[in-house]
Amino acid sequence: MRTYPRAAAGWIRRGLAAIAVIFFLPVGYAVTTHYADGSQAVDWRSARRDSSGLAPDPALTSDAVIQVYAARAVRWRGALGVHTWIAAKPQGAHGYTRFEVVGFGVARGRQAVRVRNGVPDGYWFGSRPTLLREVRGGVEVDRLIERLHAAAASYPYNGEYRVWPGPNSNTFVAHLARALPELRLELPPTAIGKDYLPGGAVLARAPSGSGLQLSLGGMLGVMVALEEGVEFNLLGLSAGIDLWPPALKLPGIGRVGLPEHDGPHLLAPPPAAPGDVRVEHRHPPVSGDAAQRLP
Repeated sequence: MRTYPRAAAGWIRRGLAAIAVIFFLPVGYAVTTHYADGSQAVDWRSARRDSSGLAPDPALTSDAVIQVYAARAVRWRGALGVHTWIAAKPQGAHGYTRFEVVGFGVARGRQAVRVRNGVPDGYWFGSRPTLLREVRGGVEVDRLIERLHAAAASYPYNGEYRVWPGPNSNTFVAHLARALPELRLELPPTAIGKDYLPGGAVLARAPSGSGLQLSLGGMLGVMVALEEGVEFNLLGLSAGIDLWPPALKLPGIGRVGLPEHDGPHLLAPPPAAPGDVRVEHRHPPVSGDAAQRLP
């Protein structure tokens, strides 16, 4: 009769060991490397915020453009997670609009959502950004940008910000992505807060629009989608497997495996007239310096 309790205890021990290996060992590695490489800005006030050279020059590019970026977060938060934002410009525009959530000043009554002109591809307080997605085209992309503005206005947490488990900048970008499934945006596992579903929802579309996710307050959940693969969320940390191209997704580290498909992809058959939409898939960020070495 005692065989069953011993067997159950064995399964529990193996389950806890698997959780430690999948979720907590990568976090320990990420924290160690974050503080060991010495590349973090000492003073955020003097850290780099200039262009990284990833965005097309609006003076030379008449296309409408949408780009999605991620960069390691400021100070200790960068050991585990990234800050994400979207930059966009309509056809013929002379500059970009940045769509992002920033926590600075929210506790003093400032709005979290910042939709304003700015450097589209700037360093995030010393951290070089990585380009996750790029869409170029004509009138169809202009319409997507109009929908971006509408989605930003509908974000329900404009007066609220929490680093963990959300709502934060990644919650906001995931909200925008669900409103624009044409982007097919796959946020990296280091985008802590992407699984915090607005309105206390438990079930929602994945940010890419290619599957579904179940989430309990951003603390526990699972996602299954064509773009994201299979992801598990525990205490706001994400781990999983990208089915194609094959890769592991590890908390604190990011995507480890074959790179994402690169180059332009059409959302629809090529039209006979201008106004097509071209999507470029980019590498999601991995950890620290490794993210900065990606092309």
